[in-house]
Amino acid sequence: MIPIGPLMREHRLIEHMISLMKAEVSTIAADRQADPAFLETVIDFFRTYGDRCHHGKEEEILFAQLQGKQLSAAHEAIVSELIEEHRIARQTTRELLVANERYKGGSLAALDDIGRILNFLVAFYPAHIAKEDKEFFYPCMEYFTKEELASMLKEFWEFDRKLIHEKYGRTVTELEETRATGPDAPPPFRDV
Repeated sequence: MIPIGPLMREHRLIEHMISLMKAEVSTIAADRQADPAFLETVIDFFRTYGDRCHHGKEEEILFAQLQGKQLSAAHEAIVSELIEEHRIARQTTRELLVANERYKGGSLAALDDIGRILNFLVAFYPAHIAKEDKEFFYPCMEYFTKEELASMLKEFWEFDRKLIHEKYGRTVTELEETRATGPDAPPPFRDV
């Protein structure tokens, strides 16, 4: 297996989430209500899986290693476009979080924002995935030796292995910062 194998498999799961989001858009349009719990799941999915796990491997490993290569002008342009698209995805997910919080607080105007944001993501991700799958992933593998590809694949597995610990270590730290006060509070968690 080459490193793009796991990335493309992750794309397939993202596409399934997109299908679920399309159904939610239809429900919002028909019923004029959203499912805040579903939206929280979508937000967590894109923050953790789509961005931190998937985009994380792309940006922190693949793109970083491509920086040491003599890329064609077209591939340099695609890397820049992909990084910008990742930024847009992060921003849009934050907007969905804010809109969902407003909706849970009783704002019906937030429902229109939720629909607009979901529609954007439903259109955005397939185009982003197609660019990576069809224009970038296979050609960029040619910049690496077999040994470099094998090493990168190992880095991907190690990245994924650490991800769950990173996520929940951050969760506990954030909770401690906002909730754990007073003389009976445990000392802050510090990763060793």
